[in-house]
Amino acid sequence: MSDQLYLSVVVPSYKSAGILEKNLPVLLSYLQKQDYTYEVIVVDDGSNDHGMTEAVCRKLACVFCQNEENMGKGAAVRTGMKVARGLFRIFTDADIPYELDAIGTILRYLDFKEFQLVIGDRNLKGSSYLTEIPELRKLTSVFFTRFVGTIVTANFFDTQCGLKGFRGEVADFIFQHARINGFAFDVELLYIALKQNFEIKRIPVRLSNQEKSTVRVLRHGIGMFFDLFWIKLNNIRGYYKD
Repeated sequence: MSDQLYLSVVVPSYKSAGILEKNLPVLLSYLQKQDYTYEVIVVDDGSNDHGMTEAVCRKLACVFCQNEENMGKGAAVRTGMKVARGLFRIFTDADIPYELDAIGTILRYLDFKEFQLVIGDRNLKGSSYLTEIPELRKLTSVFFTRFVGTIVTANFFDTQCGLKGFRGEVADFIFQHARINGFAFDVELLYIALKQNFEIKRIPVRLSNQEKSTVRVLRHGIGMFFDLFWIKLNNIRGYYKD
C-alpha cells in the first residue's frame, strides 16, 4: 500500500475529551521526535459529547473515528484497528498512562526481533507505579488475573495492562476474529494469539499518569467473568480459527 505508515496508535475514548486534550499532546510530542511515519487514531465510543472529542482530535491533527453507540472498550479498539494503516499497531488508554519509552521497546521487539505481539506486564521486574490503586480494585484485579492466567491464558497473568502492540498482519487477524466488546477483550486477544501460537513478548511498564478510573469493580467485574465463558464458548464454536 502506498499509504502505508510505520506506526498506528489507537486510543479508545469514552467521555474523555478533557483527558485527551491534556494527555494526547504528550504522546504527539514524543512521536514527532521519532524518525518514522505515524498516525494517532482516537475512537470515541458513543460519548454523545456534542462533538467535544472530535474537536480535540481536529485541533491536534489526530484521526477521529466514532462508534454511534457506547459498546465498550473492546469495540472501540477494534474500530480503530480496522482503519489503522500502520505496519505496526499499538493501543493505549486515553490518559496515556505509561512512560512513552515503552513504545520504542515495543517497536524494537516487533520490528527487529520479529515478535508478533508485545504486551505490557505490570508484574515484571522493572515495572513501577506512581499512584496508588484502591484496595478493593487491587484485590479484585489480583483475583481476576490469577483466575484468567490459570484458566484461560496459560500463565499470562497481566492481561489487563492497557498497552499492547501488534504486527499489522497479526492485528488484522486478531481483530477480525475478536468478538468481546467489554474490558475482557484483552483476555480474548491473548487467547486468540495463544491459539495461533503467535510469538508474544512481555515488557515492563512504568506508570506515569493515571486519571480517575471509569472501571466499576462490581458491575464490570461480573461482566468480565461472564465474558470469560463467552471466550471459551466462542472457541468451541470455532470462531477463532483461520
